[in-house]
Amino acid sequence: MGVIKVENIRVYAYHGCLSEETVIGSDYRVDVSVEADLEKSSLSDALNDTVDYVTLNAIVVEEMRIPSKLLEAVAKRIITRVFKECLSVSAVSISVSKINPPLGGDVEKVTIILNESRK
Repeated sequence: MGVIKVENIRVYAYHGCLSEETVIGSDYRVDVSVEADLEKSSLSDALNDTVDYVTLNAIVVEEMRIPSKLLEAVAKRIITRVFKECLSVSAVSISVSKINPPLGGDVEKVTIILNESRK
């Protein structure tokens, strides 16, 4: 088994429960980590034998474009797509951070983390 991480994917998106969040938008940071059997790709040196991190990045960017009230919902959509499109992935961990959330205080970011294994 091995791990592939795509870290600090920066996107501007329109998530939140407040109406102004869906109009104004905010900066987000997403980290994705997947577990997969990397033995074959480590020997073959072939892209089709591994999890393509370009695909992981594309999934994150596309799903972040769809507004959600909760970061948990967007993270779950990303996990679902990773399992659907990357069949060799056995587990996914994703963190989604909202930078400068509207909390009425000096807060750098809020982060949710979801972990899921293939059923």
